[in-house]
Amino acid sequence: MQGKTVLITGGAKRVGAAICRRLHAAGANLMLHYRSSAGEARLLSAELNHARENSVALIQADLLDVPKLPSLVEQTLNTFGRLDGLVNNASSFFATPLPDVTLAQFDDLVGTNLRAPLFLAQAAAPALRRAGGAIVNIADIHAERPLKNYVVYSVAKAALVGLTRSLARELAPEVRVNAVAPGPVLWPEDDSFDELSRQRIISHTPLKREGTPDDIAATVAFLLADARYVTGETINVDGGRNIAI
Repeated sequence: MQGKTVLITGGAKRVGAAICRRLHAAGANLMLHYRSSAGEARLLSAELNHARENSVALIQADLLDVPKLPSLVEQTLNTFGRLDGLVNNASSFFATPLPDVTLAQFDDLVGTNLRAPLFLAQAAAPALRRAGGAIVNIADIHAERPLKNYVVYSVAKAALVGLTRSLARELAPEVRVNAVAPGPVLWPEDDSFDELSRQRIISHTPLKREGTPDDIAATVAFLLADARYVTGETINVDGGRNIAI
């Protein structure tokens, strides 16, 4: 990744921050997008720029504001002069039991998990084609095995997997497009999964443990830098949970 530039959405914390650290350690320059996590974004940027000066820039945006999405790509090109990778990591996640689904919830979940990746890919395509670059979408194992009471989220992630395959055809042969589908890696920051629920999920995971954010980051780095003959694929990083649900 030496000398290459990657735009990462939702890169300020959690899995996004792990992806930033992994790619930066491999030599990449980063355009780190955040929406509301300004403090975390500034701290991470300072940490990485201390290690390598002027290697990380920040951009704030609400990914639901589609007309502004091309500016993320434009600012990346203005700052670093090139774009080699796009990681669509930002995601909304919350329960939507079927009787209670609202249009606002639908717009939020589909907007962050499907619409933004589509229009960011559209905006980034010319630069990625010039660079022979790659896109990695962060999906979810529940794209294939829906999570009860999360109907809109599950459908949105299923659509993201479909988008990954479609973009792989649309952007070939210059640009590769793949996805990573995490399993139990980080629990939501709210109380939607209590300790009993967490232990039940782990007990049904063949490797009998949670993964780490760096497990996801390592797979993203592989797909961006090393998987030169892989496109249109979704890699499950889930301790085998998808075969045991």
